[in-house]
Amino acid sequence: MSLPLFPLNTVLFPGCLLDLQIFEARYLDMIGRCMKQGAGFGVVCIEDGEQVGLAPAGVSAFGCEALIRDFAQQDNGLLGIRVEGGRRFRVEGTEVLKDQLLTAEVRWLADLPDTPLSESDDDLLALLVALGEHPMVEALDMPRQVDGRQSLANQLAYLLPFVDQDKLDLLAMDSPQRRLDTIQLLLERLQGELFA
Repeated sequence: MSLPLFPLNTVLFPGCLLDLQIFEARYLDMIGRCMKQGAGFGVVCIEDGEQVGLAPAGVSAFGCEALIRDFAQQDNGLLGIRVEGGRRFRVEGTEVLKDQLLTAEVRWLADLPDTPLSESDDDLLALLVALGEHPMVEALDMPRQVDGRQSLANQLAYLLPFVDQDKLDLLAMDSPQRRLDTIQLLLERLQGELFA
């Protein structure tokens, strides 16, 4: 399937919300087409190059579908949109269109079945609740309810201050349990760096 791409300096995860300001003509056109068709676009992390400008950025091999949930004209005159992460995908190949919009042939990735939360997840769940009280996170109106390990893992991976490569590795994982185990290891590493 061909998907228009929006390269960013961030990694979007399924079920998570992201606010964007759109000002480049290629992306305004892309958003217009997506809204008319009721379709999404792909958010991919920039690996080299810039978020803005004529030269297309080099992007990650994994990304997340972005579904438009809301839009409004901002005070600064720009178009503001709020997107929600949909399906994960792998980039199979890219093409730059005449208007410099980057598109990709993508393969949708299947997730392993979700599993319910257990007592072993209590610490990570408490961390997510604490993160939800941060003003920047609160402003996103992220869903407060976590219905299984998949949404817990996705929200933590999205909100925690991990480096992009760690976030991309987490996005590529199909197992919610493996994702949570890796998040625990990354948190221990972060804690070690803070107190080193």
